[in-house]
Amino acid sequence: MSKFTLADLEQRINDRASAPADLSYTRKLLDKGLSHCAKKFGEEAVEAVIAVTSEDRDRVIGEAADVLYHLLVMLHARGVPLAEVEALLETRTKKSGLEEKASRLRE
Repeated sequence: MSKFTLADLEQRINDRASAPADLSYTRKLLDKGLSHCAKKFGEEAVEAVIAVTSEDRDRVIGEAADVLYHLLVMLHARGVPLAEVEALLETRTKKSGLEEKASRLRE
């Protein structure tokens, strides 16, 4: 099993964000702006849903990887570090999923 983490991916995105656009797909995405990054994430999310419902396991894994990459690019474009998302997830684990969801519905 790989020891590569989402934090590693985030660091790679951060590194590639400062590379020249002709050498970095990440830089090209970021240069097109937040809306484009969000649109790409949405496209990848739809592809993941389709893969889960009608493709083989390897395709699901590939599409899930694409979703995670594009999510982190979108967060980078918005200036949101992965650590902040992880911190929120940690607070949510202190309640059952049903309790946590109900508390968000009341907000």
